[in-house]
Amino acid sequence: MVRSPTKPSTLRLSEVARHVVLPSGIISTGWPAVEAKCREWGDTFDEWQRGAGRVILGKREDDIYAATVGGVGLSIPRQVAKTFLVMRIVFALCALFPGMTVLWTAHRTRTATRTFRSMQGFAGRKKVAPYIAHIRTANGEQEIVFTNGSVIMFGAREQGFGRGFDEVDIEVFDEAQILTEKALEDMVAATNQSRHPHGALLFYLGTPPRPTDPGEAFAMRRKEALAGESEDAVWIECSADSNVGRPGGPSLDDRKQLAIANPSYPHRTPERSIQRLRKNLPSDDSWRREGLGVWDEFNAAALVFPLAKWTGLKVDTPPASGSTAFGVKFSFDGARVGLSVALMPDGGGPVYVECLGIANLAEGTTWLVEKLAGQGRRGPVVVVDGKSGSGDFVNTLRAAGVPVRRIMVPTVPDVIDAHAGMLSAVHTGDVQHSGQPGLDASVKTAGKRKIGQLGGWGIEPTTPGGDVLALESAILARHGLTSMKNRSRATGEAVFV
Repeated sequence: MVRSPTKPSTLRLSEVARHVVLPSGIISTGWPAVEAKCREWGDTFDEWQRGAGRVILGKREDDIYAATVGGVGLSIPRQVAKTFLVMRIVFALCALFPGMTVLWTAHRTRTATRTFRSMQGFAGRKKVAPYIAHIRTANGEQEIVFTNGSVIMFGAREQGFGRGFDEVDIEVFDEAQILTEKALEDMVAATNQSRHPHGALLFYLGTPPRPTDPGEAFAMRRKEALAGESEDAVWIECSADSNVGRPGGPSLDDRKQLAIANPSYPHRTPERSIQRLRKNLPSDDSWRREGLGVWDEFNAAALVFPLAKWTGLKVDTPPASGSTAFGVKFSFDGARVGLSVALMPDGGGPVYVECLGIANLAEGTTWLVEKLAGQGRRGPVVVVDGKSGSGDFVNTLRAAGVPVRRIMVPTVPDVIDAHAGMLSAVHTGDVQHSGQPGLDASVKTAGKRKIGQLGGWGIEPTTPGGDVLALESAILARHGLTSMKNRSRATGEAVFV
């Protein structure tokens, strides 16, 4: 990204943003009226903010906001004043259009309260106060009511705020990197009855999500925007170069990279504010995401298993006893094999899965055969899959005394059912794990791959060097356990590591 040698405040949006995706058909904008109202209140904007405002409030020939369907996504680092810009737009629209209803939500109560207090202070300005009828400050019921009947209400999604409303004209999803599809389902429908003459608007404000954040909704909007798949949405993204902090790349503390990521630095965001943010973020990865706006290499929108749900299924202690099954998965190239176990606790409950090991086949399979054959003739079912090596391994198991009834070689429909069953179990909480780094890493890279001709799917890595063998073997183990007609026969020893 090359910037012209001009004052930072005069840089255009196209000069400061890494990505600017516009809706189609824009012929006018509602920005001039908003900017004039803000100027009346004593606020001015940098040129890039003015450009963003024109895009956000762009209208098509029918005089409806071009982004009224897909919404406005802003992936911008902290300390860049994205909240300031959207706050002023919302406040001005409420003053200009009587009877508007705005919901401003954040994931956390603390963030929602902080934003409310900032807007409360703005409402107390001498030139702004005449527009305000009253301000309600009670926790959970914070709102700013205008003399013309418009209202801005604040709340935290973690407390259930936003459900049950109707005739909402604007919704602001702050901390959009922590935004679940369920929350969207609960809230977006409220805008279907908007009476705003130019249509409703949805704002998604955030920084790149962490691997453990429920960032699928935010990431999906980014993916669609950058792929050119959305003609009715705005996506604006500011970030440093993607290789910052990586081998051979610029330093994480390179101020040139900071200036690329943060168009408000240093003329509006002083150096001391940057130093404070850097010191208080917990890690270099957090600084890359939140301070420099760089998205991780993983594609949250492409992942099969929602990371937040998977993380929430971690338990500290595996079940002491229960019915078991093993899953053996050979890699596609036949170079490695993975072994996992699944255990259904006595008395029922979520199935516990754990990877027992990944090994190179150059070392042989003696260890694997000994473990599985040692379970006895009435031991657990062993599910064996993988075109490279599975046939010979099944013969080896039988030669070692494992009866045929204990060996399951899944068909294509079986494999499809196994993957769909694991996904369902993750969503419903019917599976547990111990948070093994290897298994977690598999989940964080697992994307879908097509199986068969009827919409079936398996998994494959979404990142270079990613490995899903541990997860594949766990999926097979769980399938072997849940598909058995008589679990009472599967009472072998489960050796957890």
